[in-house]
Amino acid sequence: MFDPLNQNGDDEIDFSEKNLFEGLPVDEICKNTVDFPEEEFKKPEKGEGEKGAVWVARMVPDGYVSAHANQARITTFPLEGKTSISSDKMNKIYDPNITTVYSKDVISFAKEKGFYPQDGKNKDFSFSDTYAPVDFSGARACEIRVWAFFNAVNPDMAQYWDYATGRNIQRDSKGYATNRMPLWIKPSEKVDVMQVMDFMRDHLEGTELDMSKDMGAGPYECPYRWRPMSFKVDGKEYVHERATATQQTGFTFVAQCRSWLPDEIGGILWFGVDDAASSVYFPMYSAATEVPFAFAVGNGSMMEFTNKAAFWVFNQVTNFAYTRYNLIHPEIRAKQVALEKQYVNFVQMIDAGAKEMLAQDKESAIKFITDFSCRTGNHLVDTWRDFYGYLFCKFMDGNVKTAIPGEKNPKVEQPALPEWYLRMIIEQTGKKLEVVE
Repeated sequence: MFDPLNQNGDDEIDFSEKNLFEGLPVDEICKNTVDFPEEEFKKPEKGEGEKGAVWVARMVPDGYVSAHANQARITTFPLEGKTSISSDKMNKIYDPNITTVYSKDVISFAKEKGFYPQDGKNKDFSFSDTYAPVDFSGARACEIRVWAFFNAVNPDMAQYWDYATGRNIQRDSKGYATNRMPLWIKPSEKVDVMQVMDFMRDHLEGTELDMSKDMGAGPYECPYRWRPMSFKVDGKEYVHERATATQQTGFTFVAQCRSWLPDEIGGILWFGVDDAASSVYFPMYSAATEVPFAFAVGNGSMMEFTNKAAFWVFNQVTNFAYTRYNLIHPEIRAKQVALEKQYVNFVQMIDAGAKEMLAQDKESAIKFITDFSCRTGNHLVDTWRDFYGYLFCKFMDGNVKTAIPGEKNPKVEQPALPEWYLRMIIEQTGKKLEVVE
């Protein structure tokens, strides 16, 4: 797993090639996953006037999972030895005993720049605490997303809640945080690809910070807060939560790397655009030679709307749902689950067919999986475009309309606003709205 996030703020969890990479500065890094045996990482630069990068990469043990959300998490790490090498010994990278690799000057550069004491012991050097110390915002906006994922797969994470919320970051004499979460944990049970998709959709549900449960969610329990994330009232600073699922996501994906299959069909990017909570992940084989037109570069842009582009079609549905979330999103969720289950089943059949074809004609097999990926992506966008029409018709003007078989006109309901919200209106308006007998 390539650890930092991309600039769109999209989280990624990958359980296949388990390599965790962190470098400085993180804003120079593009998100990626290890999908090919000899993929090269784009390492971040040290800064203006400096050449090269400082970084650490660690292998996540088999049976464990790790995650990252814009806050460096690798702390101390084993120095050169049987399981660890520095970057000037990369010829040993394929030694199965090697589980840690780091830039040869990761510690000396910190000492040179005054980030780490000259007399500090190399064995005590912490990458994150030196280059990106965790503070309130690093915990509350970043580490809490890691906590949400860890908590979903392991029941022992409650002990880290105060740390993840930024309320209690304990430090030693060096200023290093001492109550951080583990770099990786063991799930209580095996995790499948559809569960991973859902981990991307978290809004801190089930916690005291559940974004659908405070006044900021409005009467329709919308678990989103528009930017900026921080604000001041009477000179005191406050924050809105930054959950895993977020409205400004450009794209998001789950990388599934299946080493037991031939390389040509082993890699799949389950790809989606816009907010992961309302998106649908479709399978894009990594060996495909084309992308679906609906997802192609040049089909629309950030300031050029077209209902032929996946980004805009999904944004139409999602932004409509934000207006009355607890009414509209359940319909999205049902459609989302049905489609993703269907795609998982399709992949099993495509895998079998492609594997047979590979034995006879590699070129035809690649064309086969390319055609499947493109047709699936384009059909998904067509489906979602029609789905927007259905939702708009059903929920327009604050009503909820349900078709009645054999009848021209639907059943029309007008759900009442919750009492707490109505009371707030009266508290704000006084007698202005009162009915006079």
